[in-house]
Order: sequence, then C-alpha cells, then structure tokens
Amino acid sequence: MKPTVAPFPAARLRRMRQSPALRALARQNTLTVDDLIWPVFVMDGKDDETPVASMPGVVRRTVDRVAKVAKEAQLLGIPAICIFPYTGMAARTEDCAMAWDPDNLTNQAIRAIKDVAPDIAVMTDIALDPYNINGHDGFVENGEIVNDRTVAALVKMALAQAKAGADILGPSDMMDGRIGAIRTALEAEGHQNVTILSYTAKYASSFYGPFRDAVGASSALTGDKNTYQMDPGNSDEALRLVARDLAEGADMVMVKPGMPYLDICRRVKDTFGVPTYAYQVSGEYAMLQAAAQNGWLDGDKVMMESLLSFKRAGCDGILTYFAPAAAKLLNG
Repeated sequence: MKPTVAPFPAARLRRMRQSPALRALARQNTLTVDDLIWPVFVMDGKDDETPVASMPGVVRRTVDRVAKVAKEAQLLGIPAICIFPYTGMAARTEDCAMAWDPDNLTNQAIRAIKDVAPDIAVMTDIALDPYNINGHDGFVENGEIVNDRTVAALVKMALAQAKAGADILGPSDMMDGRIGAIRTALEAEGHQNVTILSYTAKYASSFYGPFRDAVGASSALTGDKNTYQMDPGNSDEALRLVARDLAEGADMVMVKPGMPYLDICRRVKDTFGVPTYAYQVSGEYAMLQAAAQNGWLDGDKVMMESLLSFKRAGCDGILTYFAPAAAKLLNG
C-alpha cells in the first residue's frame, strides 16, 4: 500500500525530528542488550589471554578466563555467549576426532560457564574447521569436501556439546542435511530442549580473514570454501536454504556476514517471520575498529549505528564482538 502524505506545508516531516523526545516517540527500531550475542575465543592454558592482532580489543582466553567473561556478560545483561576454540596446527588431524571429544576446549568452556553463570545461554559452533588439518568445515577426500561423512561427524560433535550443557547449537558448516540429522540425534538422545541456530545463509565471504587468525585456521586452510558456502551473488538461494533448515528442525536462522548482506536478512524475515540473526563478522569489526583507531570515524557512534542497522533489517539479534562495549553504552 502506497503511503499517503499531505502536501507541504501541511506535512512538514521535520516536525517529528525536532527534539529527542519526538524522535524517540517516532523511532521504529531500538537496540537493546537483549539483542546481543558475544562471540569469545577459548585457548589452552590457565589464567591467560592473548590478543588477536587483526581484531583490536579481542583476545583469546583460557577456559577459566572465559568463565569470568560469562560473569561479566551476566552483569551487563548480555543473554548469550558463543564459544569458538583456538586450535594450533599440532592438534589438528585428518580425522578431526577432537571435534567430538567431551573434554575439548569448547566442552570444557561450556561446563565452566554453566558453573559460574547458569543463566547465560551458551552457544557453540558446529563445524570441523577448528580441528581439521586442511582447515575446511568438512572432511577432504581427493580434494573434495565430502558431505555425508561430514554430517555424521557433525552429529557426534553436536551430541557432545549438548551433553556438556550447551543451550544453542550453531551448525556453521553449510553441509546439506546436517540440521535434520542433528535434530534427529538430539531427539533420540533426550536433548529435545536444545535449540539450533542454523548458519543458514553463510556466504563464501572475504570478510572472515581476522576470524581465521583468531581460531588458528589461516595457515591451515587449503583452497577455498566456494563449494559449500554461498555465492555472494545469490539471494533467492538463501530463501531455499532457510525453508529447508526450518523443515529439518532449526529453531532460528543466521545470515553471515552481516552488514554486506542486510538485504538477505530482510528477505528472510519478511518471507518466514522466524527468529532471524546476523553475524557481524570479524572483517566488519576490524574495519570499524581500524577506522576509529585512526580517528577517521567516531568509534562508539558507528558501532551503535551498525548494530541498529541489523534491527532495521529485521534481525532479532546480532552476534558481535562489540557486545560488551555496546552493552555498557546501552546500560548507561
């Protein structure tokens, strides 16, 4: 329906912009702390942390320090933390068996967080790339990233995380059929209340570089991920993927990266009306931080404006490395 606007001067649209009170009354979208999921990197060791050079302000933490971060998140009102493990080349293997080890870094961190901050929702990552000697999200056979064998491994990974106490599983691998296989296994093993936030529309993007530094995958990756992550030129395909993942049992869906794909967020939300999330990925974060550190942009203002753009595009929440800084501003 085409909006009707009275002719000037009966309609002076600036009237509703003239004061903070009027702007607040007319504001359509609002960012709150409830919209934030904080991604954190966990590494081996004790009471230690290491800066990620390509992500200013972001560090890898040992399990005990990740638990402290969870308490900080709880105090700030951030509802969820997402765990990503840093794995050195020496610990990576062809069979990726560490991915479903009950005592791997992710599962240790889940238990540590639940011990100190049980009300925080713990989200995990499900993909083989942190454990794969080839750096890929799936097994590599004769140069091909194979689907069905990978899905069977992802199911074992998901069950190990559910048993450790994860609240939200985040399959980020983009293999076909993995949501249905994981949901079936969770039901069979009595984990019917564990939710799945599927990385449904994950694009083969160049914005992931700093993240690969953070998890130790930059030197491991051979080739590219174009055969399983989405082509950046496609939009309709994203809707087919969302429809499939919802039919297979996903509770929520994710678009990744974030700001370059706000159009996809809007299409997904308008089409399906389901809980829709975006990941403001490492490259997006690094660009804004670098510009702010050089004095080219006001860091706090562009951070908040970028996060609000996701709400305007229809997102229900955002995974962002800005989560603690944004929460502090939102809390005053």
